[in-house]
Amino acid sequence: MKYNRKIPEDLDCGIVVTMKVLGGKWKTCILDGINKGMKRPSELHRAIDEASPRVINMQLRELEETGIVTKTVYPGLPLRVEYRLTGLGMSLLPIITLIDKWGIEHNHLVENLQASAES
Repeated sequence: MKYNRKIPEDLDCGIVVTMKVLGGKWKTCILDGINKGMKRPSELHRAIDEASPRVINMQLRELEETGIVTKTVYPGLPLRVEYRLTGLGMSLLPIITLIDKWGIEHNHLVENLQASAES
């Protein structure tokens, strides 16, 4: 049985649509990793060690379903799987770059919060 929202999403709002695609704690990191040359799930698991492999795999599946990445399975034993950004996925890179830049410029905000929590 599929869940039906009581309040429909406003798909005319660009922010809602973007968050629907990028929502998920690790999706932007996954896309950034793929863009930097990490094509295999094991490479992404090592690079994003804070996330469980299960979560990364789920989010890769969601990104594939929305057409942001493509998955190629190569025959052989063991099977080899690689992900690549689609044109649609590449169009997200400027947004991800801006998010990264903003985070680097304002990392002191999180550092201050962590210091306050430890006190």
